[in-house]
Amino acid sequence: MARFAVFRERGPAWDHSRGLEEQARWDDHAAFMDGLADEGLIVLGGPLGDGRETLLIFDAEAEAAILERLEPDPWTGMDMLRVSRIEPWQVRLGGA
Repeated sequence: MARFAVFRERGPAWDHSRGLEEQARWDDHAAFMDGLADEGLIVLGGPLGDGRETLLIFDAEAEAAILERLEPDPWTGMDMLRVSRIEPWQVRLGGA
C-alpha cells in the first residue's frame, strides 16, 4: 500500500453562485466521500485555500485504483469535480 496526494478541482458544472454544501447532490457526494474515509482509503481530505481545489490523502495500491474508486462519486459523473493530478507521497515527518 502506498500513500498518494490527490488534487481535485472544480469542473464546468460547478455552480459558483452557491457554497460547497449548497451544490447539487451535496448529500450524496458527502456520503460517498465519508464511505471512502470509513474504508480507510482516504486518510485526510478537504478544500484548499478558497475551495477551488481539494486535497485528498489516499492509501492505495496505484493511481489507477484511486481513479477507479472516485469514478462512482456523483460529482465525478456530473463533472463538478475532476482529478487534476495524483502524486506519490513519502511521509517523512509525523504519523505513518
